[in-house]
Amino acid sequence: MCRSDRADVTRATSWGVFTAAMVVAGIYFGSRHLRDFDVALVPYAGASVFSAFGLGYRYSMWLRRPPTRLYWRRGWELFLTPSRLLPNIGRLGSLFALNILAQRFIERRSPLRWAAHWFIFWGCLLAAAVTFPLSFGWVHFETAGAQDVYRAFVFGLPVFTFPLDSFIAPLVFNVLDFSAVLVLVGVSLALWRRGTDRASLSVQQFGADLLPLVMLFAVSITGVFLTVSTHLMRGVHFGFLSQLHAVTVIFTLLYLPFGKFFHIFQRPAQLGVAFYKETGAKGEQARCARCGGAFASRMHIEDLKQIERELGIAYSAVQGAHYQDVCPSCRRKNLALTQDALWSRGA
Repeated sequence: MCRSDRADVTRATSWGVFTAAMVVAGIYFGSRHLRDFDVALVPYAGASVFSAFGLGYRYSMWLRRPPTRLYWRRGWELFLTPSRLLPNIGRLGSLFALNILAQRFIERRSPLRWAAHWFIFWGCLLAAAVTFPLSFGWVHFETAGAQDVYRAFVFGLPVFTFPLDSFIAPLVFNVLDFSAVLVLVGVSLALWRRGTDRASLSVQQFGADLLPLVMLFAVSITGVFLTVSTHLMRGVHFGFLSQLHAVTVIFTLLYLPFGKFFHIFQRPAQLGVAFYKETGAKGEQARCARCGGAFASRMHIEDLKQIERELGIAYSAVQGAHYQDVCPSCRRKNLALTQDALWSRGA
């Protein structure tokens, strides 16, 4: 391992430890020095801390890649341009609503694919918004005097009170069931597409494409089984089901930084690419050294040359020319002319 690689690993490890420490600090202070922390949820909290370390480590390593690092730095430079800051904030809100909340970036690939992503995204988001605060002791419920009246606390502060016979009680106590149904619908659509689409069948792999869906299905269905056992089966096998559900959740949390789920955390960072492309389209355009036609932004071409130099890729030609200064169409023509010349020489 070279010195730069060791430095990257050290830096990534530091970020992983820092991220895990922030989660531990959040648990400790958010639960009022563990006063509201439920010891029965220690396995969930422990898996979350380990997952935070993995996410911090991998995110740091991801940002150390030359293309990612350049996009990251350039995206922030363009976004924080003083003369464009306010419009950029509005544009960021629009991109976040379209690409993250509505998941519209995937719609042009396939409506079925978009529907699967949409259901899985909102189901997981709703589950995370409930599960992590409960596991960390940030949110808890207590009876408010009478046994049929509950009070919700957030960071130790009373937020609202509701009786068990009110319309809000089923919503509060079954919110994870609603999220599970959303995830199950999304997983079903995704499996249907992957089982019927020939393009997906030809390239998909179990570990990269099917295992994440299986894990989401396992977490959701075991959570629904807990509710079924409680309300329809008088608690039959509840102990076993609760342990099975805990195992599926913990394994999913441990898998989070290392598998396909990592793109959940990559996607928001890629919003900066939109600013990069829009700024490049409005700026100076690079013109082909062979035909003179515009084919890309000058900023993109110069950044591409810089990345190639960092990666040790030598595409420079004689007299200061560069392969990236030639448009894709002329590259294909040059290749055909070169092949024709070689064939003619061989003849």
